[in-house]
Amino acid sequence: MASLRMIDSMFKGVYNGKQCHLPDIAAVLSRAWTAGVDRIIVTGGSLEESKEALAIAETDARLFCTVGVHPTRCNEFDESGDPEKHFQALLSLAKEGIEKGKVVAIGECGLDYDRTHFCPPDIQKKYFERQFELAHILKLPMFLHMRAAAGDFCDILEQNKHRFCGGVAHSFTGTPEDRDKLLAFSNLFIGINGCSLKTSENLNALKGIPVDRMMIETDSPYCEIKNTHAGKNFIKSTWPSKKKEKYDQDCLVKGRNEPCLVRQVLEVVGGCKGVADINQLSRTLYHNTCRVFFPHDLDSAADAILSGDQISK
Repeated sequence: MASLRMIDSMFKGVYNGKQCHLPDIAAVLSRAWTAGVDRIIVTGGSLEESKEALAIAETDARLFCTVGVHPTRCNEFDESGDPEKHFQALLSLAKEGIEKGKVVAIGECGLDYDRTHFCPPDIQKKYFERQFELAHILKLPMFLHMRAAAGDFCDILEQNKHRFCGGVAHSFTGTPEDRDKLLAFSNLFIGINGCSLKTSENLNALKGIPVDRMMIETDSPYCEIKNTHAGKNFIKSTWPSKKKEKYDQDCLVKGRNEPCLVRQVLEVVGGCKGVADINQLSRTLYHNTCRVFFPHDLDSAADAILSGDQISK
């Protein structure tokens, strides 16, 4: 699946406000395509980010994007001075992106109770629910964020399940109970990345997610699989890396996640679930992604891709 934060300053060579190397998104994308990534969805987390995501998506036929407001950014509706005008701007942008064949989901939106210092829960809930209207009007799936908020998240989902056609709760880090609440929604998938694979408890929750209800992603430049992660021993694929201060365009930057590393997520998921045929697992996960974000491709052309060993980011 996807979720690349291509707008992030790290892909511009800037770390904590310091320029360490030149922008290198071309090298990052080249590694992704070479590794078998077939498409990438660039996520928008605010109105301005969504505009930038669409502009980036237009630079390559394999890039797509979302339009929406992340829960930690939902203050921007009220801070705009006119929440309704802000909503209409999101709607207009999404319509433009759909016409260009680039916008494939509403999001990233949801609830994040780990970071309420950025935006209080009441504001998060108000504008999470409002973004279901975008999905309903545009008939788009949703790219969802749930962090330490399963109860309220699932309550809002239940109240609005008739207003969205499907989606993914990405970067899942919840408990088995949280997992089962999400799986109760038949049109919802669970997205797994490095943050989902940190602890033995995480891996235990992962084991209970049916493969046909799962997607994988990187959420790069964040959520890499680190040496301390419980699933690390399942990894077989590696890439050379160097510290940002010793940047080399032919190497990954240590500590910065990239789309090509979705292969590692695949390997950990396969190892954890005891799947022998990793390529078949890849094809199934790719098919899940197409079902939600690229439904028009579930034809002979998609079958041709699925018969190969492509990996969905």
